[in-house]
Amino acid sequence: MSSYESLQQEILALSTAGAAELAVNSDARRIFGEFKKLLNNGIVRAAEKKDGAWVVNTWVKEGILIGMRLGKLTGVTVAPEGCLGAFVFIDKDTWPLKEITPEQNVRIVPGGSSVRDGSYLAPTVVMMPPAYVNVGAYVDAGTMIDSHALVGSCAQVGRNVHLSAGVQVGGVLEPVGAMPVIIEDDVMVGGNCGIYEGTIVQERAVIGTGVILNGSTPVYDLVNGTIHRRNAAGPLVIPSGAVVVAGSRALKGDFAAENGLSLYTPVIVKYRDEKTDSATALEQALR
Repeated sequence: MSSYESLQQEILALSTAGAAELAVNSDARRIFGEFKKLLNNGIVRAAEKKDGAWVVNTWVKEGILIGMRLGKLTGVTVAPEGCLGAFVFIDKDTWPLKEITPEQNVRIVPGGSSVRDGSYLAPTVVMMPPAYVNVGAYVDAGTMIDSHALVGSCAQVGRNVHLSAGVQVGGVLEPVGAMPVIIEDDVMVGGNCGIYEGTIVQERAVIGTGVILNGSTPVYDLVNGTIHRRNAAGPLVIPSGAVVVAGSRALKGDFAAENGLSLYTPVIVKYRDEKTDSATALEQALR
């Protein structure tokens, strides 16, 4: 058995232990420390693509939850040199702020952003202030996380993605078997969008400003005359290259018709073309 497989088995063996049991387990901190190092370096991920399909690595989620139960509530004060006042936070000692150095080639522009330990930011990722990346998240190379954006726990974000200002990428840590939100390579997500409940946005899709994607809202594909929705077989999937905008659909019934009522729904109005590529091109000079 490889050291990787051995660690996986050790994590699974601890997964049913409660906080009190973990506190007296002399190996628990060592096992968790080895696991978190792999998580921080992007070697293990909460979900990954295998044979063309996304699968959840439940043991990785179990490892994150072990850290929650193992940790002790601790106050931390960060007082930057030359600044008045200090930044104070209280969290489990197992999940402090992530240590990021210039050698990692990640840009975090000053102004209040935070990255929690146990997340991975690849070289050339850019974070504009304020933004937040939670534990278990994976953000690949060339991606920009714009101001007031959130990358939730265990969310998986691909290469050269643009998360515009105010974007909320929901996390899915529990239940451990649930798919986290997945945003594949070269996706453009417009301002004030929300992507939740394990939605998968496939490569090169464009999500227009203000679009909300979740498990309970169907997405109408005007190009192909189909409806995309979450079902028992899997989460909501936005097809590769789809351009999604906020739309509405009329409600049935006399009262709805009398009052002109409609419900919000996302609509695929086209699929990506050269004109779309030009409109969504990222300014490389910013990198």
